[in-house]
Amino acid sequence: MSSTTYTVGALAKATDTKAVTIRYYEQVGLLPSAGRSASGYRFYTDEERDRLLFIRRSRALGFSLDDVRELLGFADKRDASCAKVDAKVEGQLEQVRMRIRDLQGLEAELERLIACCEGGVIEQCRIIESMSNLR
Repeated sequence: MSSTTYTVGALAKATDTKAVTIRYYEQVGLLPSAGRSASGYRFYTDEERDRLLFIRRSRALGFSLDDVRELLGFADKRDASCAKVDAKVEGQLEQVRMRIRDLQGLEAELERLIACCEGGVIEQCRIIESMSNLR
């Protein structure tokens, strides 16, 4: 089985990730330290590419870097129960639902502000007046 090697630039392109982000993930331990060529260039394998894609997908789902580190720890123990992964994902889902509720409240308040607008000049702007009243 042949394995591809990537420079940091090629890995960045293959995963649609900035090189600086790849280096950061390596620095904080989410990616293992890259191998080095004789001339000192970093090189990565398909395994690091796959791990980086896992990190990117996890981040796209809203997981923090600490959460990603924990998920990677679970993924590295292939024979362990997935109950902890389920719990982590359920927790993330609840966080998303709470943010949606918060955003829906924000949406309703902005709609209320728009509805109170009567046009005219700023001096008589009901939106500015409403936002200025802290009561």
